[in-house]
Amino acid sequence: MGNEEILERVEGSGGPAPVGHWGQDRRLEFIEYRLRWAGRLNRSDITRFFGISVPQASLDLAAYSRRAPQNLDYDKRTRTYVLGDRFDPVFPATNHERYLNDLLRESDPSQEDSFLGWHPVVACVPVPGRHVNCDVVATIVRAIRENQSLRVIYQSMTRPEPSTRRLTPHALAHDGQRWHVRAYCHEHNEFRDFVITRILEAGPSEPDRPRGAEDRQWHHMLRLTLAPHPELAEGQRRAVELEYGMVSGTCQLECREALLFYVLRRLRLDGVPRAAKEQQIILQNRVELEPFLPK
Repeated sequence: MGNEEILERVEGSGGPAPVGHWGQDRRLEFIEYRLRWAGRLNRSDITRFFGISVPQASLDLAAYSRRAPQNLDYDKRTRTYVLGDRFDPVFPATNHERYLNDLLRESDPSQEDSFLGWHPVVACVPVPGRHVNCDVVATIVRAIRENQSLRVIYQSMTRPEPSTRRLTPHALAHDGQRWHVRAYCHEHNEFRDFVITRILEAGPSEPDRPRGAEDRQWHHMLRLTLAPHPELAEGQRRAVELEYGMVSGTCQLECREALLFYVLRRLRLDGVPRAAKEQQIILQNRVELEPFLPK
């Protein structure tokens, strides 16, 4: 039904047309994304998004149909390609994480790469904005690429006034709220995290040796075992297990030792006493991780 209709349209198209700036695999991913999350698409969806001709869109639909014939059907009444009953995704990037992240970014007009078509109304909890200095970020990225150290002016939480530091950055990290730069601090002779928004100035750079491989805490991976709080009622425990995808009452999470503090704080496992309903989960292997826990 659907496959034959697509091939008929291709045969009458007069051959391939000029292709947009993205390759065909990207367009096939778009087809699958729209089928999976909007349930339908037309050739016009493809031509508008990629700026290609109708014949080329027909060729793309035919190519996708050959790759996954069970994933789409053609509805002659609405002249629309619809989700097949035995849909089985071909492209990992069309998973639910990608879709939900696209929904979060939907309000940003600069996100031109989103494949979203029709979607439900989405609301996000507002958070205070954090001003990031574009020049500072660019300087840090160049220093990482070129193995250079930087002179930065940094406002820490422990000093009343900004101070000058010499840092050799090797990585960036995000704790769910803020961006950090992981860097060797020449003042303290150790690797530390620095909040990028607290860097007032960055530069000039100085040559240094590559230091990323020396950051043991960055490369050391830890495995956290999470479980429902033992004081929760049976129904509450089941709800927590579903929410975290737990199997046999636990789930595991991997993180870098350098980021353990942020992971525990975000999961409310930082040792601050909380009621079971508020905390909901516990770190089951806390004793095992004791040597690495923030003091």
